Amino acid sequence: MPPLNADERVNLESWLDFYRATLAMKCEGLTEEQLRTASVAPSPLTLLGLVQHLAEVERNWFRRVLTGEEAPAIYAGKAEPAGHDEGFGLSGESSFETARNTWQDEISRARANCASRSLDDTAPFMGGEVSLRWIYTHMLGEYARHDGHADFIRERIDGSTGV
Repeated sequence: MPPLNADERVNLESWLDFYRATLAMKCEGLTEEQLRTASVAPSPLTLLGLVQHLAEVERNWFRRVLTGEEAPAIYAGKAEPAGHDEGFGLSGESSFETARNTWQDEISRARANCASRSLDDTAPFMGGEVSLRWIYTHMLGEYARHDGHADFIRERIDGSTGV
């Protein structure tokens, strides 16, 4: 649970960590086959795909955008067209252990890239500037939306609901 009374930086970081932990919890205790189970036809959305996607999203915002790093897509060409925010598709070689480790590595890099920056620090984006504050806010929305997807997928798999 994020702190109930904290400064803006701690609030943003804590809520982002809360949503990251929620996704991890939604994946706990499931088999590889269950993690590859699609939500509802015709959607191919899976918990494994969400973890892969969020690794791509972390890489995009906290490495490519924030620091300008030339970090190639992780999952491009494996099961879908190249894209900075893809990762939803699964290939025969996709595994949850690998995806989780990659995701956790991207989270660690994100934390390191943000540690010395102010919320007001900016980076070039789409012909303008984007602040770290905006990136955190965007990431909160991204994770909240996908944690909702994860809720539905997990409920379909084994009936588990809640945070």
